[in-house]
Amino acid sequence: MSKGETTRAAILDAALAQASERGFESLTIGALAESTGLSKSGLFAHFGSREELQVAAIEAAAARFTETVFLPALKSKRGLPRLRTLFDNWMDWTARIGLAHGCPMQAAAVEFDDRPGPVRDAVVEHFARLERELGRAVELAVEQGHLRADLDVGQFVFDMMGVVLACHHGARLFDTARAQSRARAAFERLIAAASPAA
Repeated sequence: MSKGETTRAAILDAALAQASERGFESLTIGALAESTGLSKSGLFAHFGSREELQVAAIEAAAARFTETVFLPALKSKRGLPRLRTLFDNWMDWTARIGLAHGCPMQAAAVEFDDRPGPVRDAVVEHFARLERELGRAVELAVEQGHLRADLDVGQFVFDMMGVVLACHHGARLFDTARAQSRARAAFERLIAAASPAA
């Protein structure tokens, strides 16, 4: 990467760490200038506004999510093995990339769910893409005969997302081990209910 690209990546790393801990509303040019040791004018050279910075941070979080959750899962066999890998990767993806304070995308969804604008649009785009990709993974499990042919794929994806989001919520407020244990049990019940033998 060029020096400019390296600097931009370092800024986004700092932005993600801060957003994970304090939310995307905490992202300001001044706060990041202080945490990265860059000048405000230097940050403005990469991001012309606070909103542009927030959108870039959300896009960076979405890219990290894809790299950490989806791409490794492609090495698993199609169908239920891949779906299980996706779930496992998703459960602790923030820990894998060093974000100690929870899922920044979940934080963004809560912060911007009813606030129209480019930041909300970026969050909606991420979650819409996530639903599509999860739906495709579930469809492959149906095609492989691992899940029922008459399965309501959209409902399965909704339920699966609900399990993971509840896990992230429970892990941050209560106990990570207990939240993950309950989430895994819930996911297994979801699969059992969707299996051809059910």
